[in-house]
Amino acid sequence: MNFIFRNATLYDGSGADPVPNSDVLVSHDRITAIGTSLEANGAEEIDATGLALMPGIIDTHTHFDAQITWDSGVRPSPTLGVTTVVMGNCGFTIAPCKEADRDLVMKNLTQVEGMSLDALRAGIDWNFETFPEYVNMLRDKGVVPNVACFLGHSSIRTYVMGPAATERAATREEIDQMSAIVEQGMAAGAIGFATSTAPQHNGWGGVPMPSRLADDDELLALVQAMARSGRGIFMLTKGNRTDVPYLEELAKKTGRPIMIAALLHNSTNPTGTLDELARIADARARGQELWGQVSCCPLTMDFTLKSAYPLESFESWQPLMKLSGDDLKAKLKDPALRQAVKDELAQPAGVRLFNGEWHKIEITEAATDSYRALEHKTLAEIAEERGADPLDLMLDIAVDEDLETIFTAVLLNSDEDAVGKMLVHPAASVALSDAGAHLTFFCDAGFGLRLLGHWARDLGKMSMAAAVHELTGKPAGIYGIEGRGLVREGYAADLMLFDPETVGRGPKHRVFDLPAGAHRLSTDAVGVHGVWINGARVADQNGPVEHPNNTGEVLSGFAA
Repeated sequence: MNFIFRNATLYDGSGADPVPNSDVLVSHDRITAIGTSLEANGAEEIDATGLALMPGIIDTHTHFDAQITWDSGVRPSPTLGVTTVVMGNCGFTIAPCKEADRDLVMKNLTQVEGMSLDALRAGIDWNFETFPEYVNMLRDKGVVPNVACFLGHSSIRTYVMGPAATERAATREEIDQMSAIVEQGMAAGAIGFATSTAPQHNGWGGVPMPSRLADDDELLALVQAMARSGRGIFMLTKGNRTDVPYLEELAKKTGRPIMIAALLHNSTNPTGTLDELARIADARARGQELWGQVSCCPLTMDFTLKSAYPLESFESWQPLMKLSGDDLKAKLKDPALRQAVKDELAQPAGVRLFNGEWHKIEITEAATDSYRALEHKTLAEIAEERGADPLDLMLDIAVDEDLETIFTAVLLNSDEDAVGKMLVHPAASVALSDAGAHLTFFCDAGFGLRLLGHWARDLGKMSMAAAVHELTGKPAGIYGIEGRGLVREGYAADLMLFDPETVGRGPKHRVFDLPAGAHRLSTDAVGVHGVWINGARVADQNGPVEHPNNTGEVLSGFAA
């Protein structure tokens, strides 16, 4: 099918100034001509007067690995302008996976990425064991957005070591087996290798995710295995052990770029993230390609005390992660437990989500009439009114309501002046939507629309052209995604048509469309008039449109 956009303001993804009154001709899945007053040759005409046209958004930090096996459209991302997703970040993948390990892998995802265990058990199509088989399955089933896959360290570790993956360092023989899997995965088209050393990344029952048990020898060997393909990017969510000097040395030894997550502003350590970006910039100046992954969204989470993700990096909280039901409620009443949490909160913040800012946690939804009047009040406000300690208050209310109380916490990235500086830092890459994960906690799949509307248009922290580049041409260059990310002749027709005056993301709302009836938070696009993936329209101004499930490609052969 051929169609042509008429009179669009064209943001080509390069960061160059927009070109008004542009025509863009699409033939089948490719952009074939760009100019003014182009010959249409019978192509369908789309009047873009007053609208802007840009490449589709490339979301480089998602966790759709499980969801895409039952939902080829990875809702809601395509309707929010996303035409390419990179999955497997932090190393939390579902391939490779032996049949005997499936339940453990699902339980770990339930804990570390806030997914519904019932939905995973009912929804995942396990028609694979190895990573190449997983990629082939996606190609056979078809996908809506373009998809690129990281090789996941925790999955590879579990595949080789079984239960010992969360207990000890690997032997030389086990490291060799893991290295062979990485080489096999890169040959099958993986975009790179991903891991996590972050202390907040815990699996089922509070046990550290497998990648956190890896020593330096293992990490080096696996990144070297990736590098032997001559391509690929190493991505990690870092902890204190894997600091920037360590990663700079790793980049020197392997010759591969490194994407470092997750750099979020912490108001209790106001210069910490900018200092980290400065260290990354220094490493770049010395010739090593390091990037700091930042977010344009405040990290806001809905949670209950059944799974108190904001507190799970606390040592004092670890015993609670093995409990549920009455046992968990009994422990939450324990004065010794409460004092231990308070003592830890009083210590200087390290790498953790919550830092005692009780004015940033509110009761969003009470489960009983007894506490309904407290909805939308912060714990700091209620504690002051009642002369209570805010931690005691939160735990008492939760226990009284059988742990059904829904709290909302604004955890990180709430200082807009600081975040604005991070977004324009030359060593930063804007991403961290976490789309596909933490589905009951938040939905940042519309991060790109927020960057365009809130940060570029409303606050003027960057130009609209710079914001478009940050979402398109820049990640395509960093990750080596060839033929996408720019509006150029011969490039894939991954495109978004939008109104610059209104573009943004709508309010969050809860939907019940996951397998087994599980719910998730979602958001709608504002000001988006159309999204095309490889020339196929997947959304208009009213939301998703009917389309085949094979509009996208499973990408491979990256040359970054």
